Amino acid sequence: MKSLPLDSAEKFDTHRANEYGRQSRIALAGYDACHDLVACMLAASLGDTNSAKILVVGAGGTAQEIVAMATLEPAWRFTAVDPSAPMLEAAKHQLEANDLLERTDLHLGHVEDLAAGPSYDAATLIGVLHHLEGDDAKHQLLRSIRARLKPDAPLIVAGNQYAYASQPLLLAAWGQRWRQHGASPDEVKVKQGKILQGADPPHSEAAVQKLLNDAGFGDATRFFSSLFWGAWLTCKRV
Repeated sequence: MKSLPLDSAEKFDTHRANEYGRQSRIALAGYDACHDLVACMLAASLGDTNSAKILVVGAGGTAQEIVAMATLEPAWRFTAVDPSAPMLEAAKHQLEANDLLERTDLHLGHVEDLAAGPSYDAATLIGVLHHLEGDDAKHQLLRSIRARLKPDAPLIVAGNQYAYASQPLLLAAWGQRWRQHGASPDEVKVKQGKILQGADPPHSEAAVQKLLNDAGFGDATRFFSSLFWGAWLTCKRV
C-alpha cells in the first residue's frame, strides 16, 4: 500500500495497483524475504499464542505480509486497512487466491475510522511512512495505530529512509537494480526522478526511532535492510 492522505492514496490508481507486485519486487531487493521475516519477528515477539488479531495498515497491493503471517500462524486473524480502493481490491484478489478472505476483515479507509480502543495484539506498517509528507502526518498515523494496540503489543514498521539525494551511491545502485531487470537508461532516469519527487522518507534510522518514541513506542530493533529500505520491530509503551 502505501499512503494515507487523499493525495497519497490517489497515487495508487488501478494501473499502479495492477503492476504493484512486480514493480515492488524490483524496487525492493528481498521483498519476499522481508515479508517472511515480518511474520517470523511477530511470531517470536508474541510467543506461544493460540490466536492473535493483527492490524495490517497499508495492506493493499500484494497483501504479502498477511500471506506470510497466515502461513506461519494458522490461527491468526487480520484487519487490513488501505485508503486506495484499487490497491485494496488487488489485495483482496491475492487473499482470495490464498484462501485467506475468511480470516481477513478488509477496510477501505484509514486507521482512524476503526473502532477506538486497544483491540489488536500486533500491527504492521509496511511501505507507508515514506509516502506521508511531513512528520505531523507520520506522527498522526503512528499514534492512531498505538491507540488500537494492547499494552506492550509489537509494531513492525518497514519502509524507506534517508533523503534520497543525500545517498547518491544507493540511488545509483537502485537504478542499476532496475537496469538489471530490463529498464533502459531513459526509463531508469524517469524512475529516479519519480522517487526523488514523490516521497518524504525519514532521513535516518535515528529519525525513524524518534518518530516511534514520540508516538509512544519503545526502542526499535532493525531486522532487515536493503539499500534505502529498513524494517524494525518496536513495542507499545504503557
